This record gives sequence, structure tokens and C-alpha cells, in this order.
Amino acid sequence: MPESVMEPLRATLFSGYIGQGPRVEEFEGALSARLGAPHALALNSATSGLQLALRLAGVGPGDEVITTPLTCAATNWAILAQGAVPVWADVDPATGNLDPRAIESLVTPKAKAVMVVHWGGYPADLDETWSVARRHGLKVIEDAAHAFGSTYKGVHVGTQSDFGVFSFQAIKHMTTVDGGLLLARDASAYSRGKRLRWYGIDREADPTDLRCENDVEEWGWKFHMNDVAATIGLEQLKHVDRIVALHRDNAAFYDRELRNIPGVELLALRRDRESASWIHTIKVDARDEFIAVMRSRGVMTSRVHERNDKHSTVAAWRRRLPQLDAFVARMVCIPVGWWVSEDDRQFIANSIRAGW
Repeated sequence: MPESVMEPLRATLFSGYIGQGPRVEEFEGALSARLGAPHALALNSATSGLQLALRLAGVGPGDEVITTPLTCAATNWAILAQGAVPVWADVDPATGNLDPRAIESLVTPKAKAVMVVHWGGYPADLDETWSVARRHGLKVIEDAAHAFGSTYKGVHVGTQSDFGVFSFQAIKHMTTVDGGLLLARDASAYSRGKRLRWYGIDREADPTDLRCENDVEEWGWKFHMNDVAATIGLEQLKHVDRIVALHRDNAAFYDRELRNIPGVELLALRRDRESASWIHTIKVDARDEFIAVMRSRGVMTSRVHERNDKHSTVAAWRRRLPQLDAFVARMVCIPVGWWVSEDDRQFIANSIRAGW
């Protein structure tokens, strides 16, 4: 957190208004300008953004959402919160992202949407996903929680699908302590989302209606961001390019240093997209032994997220996912964040080169 945040934060705290107000609007405007997306809603978390996106996409009880198990639980628990069913699609073994070729066979009359996760910040195959979705009338929701700063064919991820969701949680590239962003491509979905993020109240029609005194035509949640979080976000925006650049530089270093090491396989990267490198995944032989040996050398590595389909709460919908099985058996994430110094990353690379 930059020390420069303290002055504007103090001003907001003692402004007499700390709920959703002018700082939230300013933050949304700054994000819209940066991302080239006019319809931006600042929220209290990305999880809220995913659930709101699903509702705006028409997903309700009994509907199906085609999704990946390789993600934070928030991605798929939002589907459950809507009373819908996660339909697990296999992944591309080269990247860990949802494989568009797996979508077609999973479409049923109950399918309403596809949830696309950009694993670690590396953009998924969006053109192919959009093509399948259009053929079947499915909405596409991008979970870009890992991917603030990632681009697909020169355009920010999350901006071209029906909905895009970003996370500003504490450990992301930029943080509002906790928070999220929902982008909607359609103006009417955006307007509806503005109402649903705060109980369903139409604040544009009557900004003074704070107690639901006017009629609420559709109930909503308390998902909005407040001015305190937005103030932090505005200051973080000034520094996020530097943070993302450090992540990318560390990732590029590993890709150079770890190439051709026996037992190590790098993910396949394509030139038409750029990752924000929130995490850096490699595939290794004897993955559990690798983690243990690296820990003994002072290098913390992990899988970051447990595949969601292993949890008992979704046991009823398990299915065979051979490509995911193979990917997860070898995947591990190595330290790549802005705090990893040049000496640190060299030590990590040397530790891997020394074997396990």
C-alpha cells in the first residue's frame, strides 16, 4: 500500500460521507477510461460481481453454467448462490484455462452461460469461446480476478464479453482492501446492475431515497463499494502499471531460466495475448516432492487453488476431466509478485535447477 494513500484517505474519512458517493463515481470513471469500457460498477467484492453478472445473464434456479473447476471457489460458489448448476468443462492442458473445444458437448437446453477464468492472469481462448456461445445463445462471463492488466489481441480482458469481473482483494495487483468491478457490455444490463447492487433502489431516479420509501420493482443485494475503498483504489491506480510490470518481468525471467530443465515444463504462451502474471504456473514431475524440497530450501510454492469439483458440496456434479487431471497432477505456482527481487528470483531458479 503506498504511503501516498493516507492524505486522500484522511480527507474521505473526515468528509462527512464514507458510503457510496462521489469517490466511487470517480473510481468507476477512472476504471472505465483505463479499460475502455463505459459500463463499470464498483462493488464490495469480485464474488458479488460474479453473482450479479449471473443474475443479469438470466441465470436462476435449475439453470446450468459451463465453467472450470480450476479457480478460486468464488467463481463457482456464485453459481450455487444463484441456485444454478456448475457444469464442469475440461481445460487446455497447455495453459490450464477452459478448453473451448469442451464446451459444445456440454450445452443442454438448461445452459445459460459460460464462465471463463483467466488462470493466473493468462488470457483464455476468447474468440473460440465467443463463437460457441453465440451459436447456442449463451452469455459469456469473464472471471478476470487474476487478470487486471492482461490483454487479449491488444484489448483488456473482461471488456468484450457480456460481463467481466475483476478483483481488488487484498493480494491482487491493485487493492481496495476488498472490492471488485463488474463490466457490462449492454447499457440496459448496466442500469439494472446499478439498481441491484444496492437493494434494487433506483438512485438516479431519486437520489434522496435512502430508505426504500419509493417502490422497489426488483429486489437487490448490498453489493456496492464505499468511498473509503474507492479512495484507496484511486491511489492504487497510479501504481498498478509498475506492479504489473514487475510481475511480468519476474515471469519472463523464469521462462528464460527454467527452459530446458529436466522435469520442468513451461506453459504454452501465444503472442496475441499478454498475461498480468498474478501467479506463475509451471508443470513439474513429482510435484509433491518438488513442493517439499523447495520448502526445505526456503522457497514457498503451492497449487494456489484446490480444484473446485473435489469439494463435497458439488459432489453430485462430478464428471471425468482427463486433461484437468493431468494438468493438476503436475502444476505448481512459484513466487512471481512485485516483492520478488532479482536476487530472490535467481535463488528460486537456482533452487529448481538443483533438482528435487
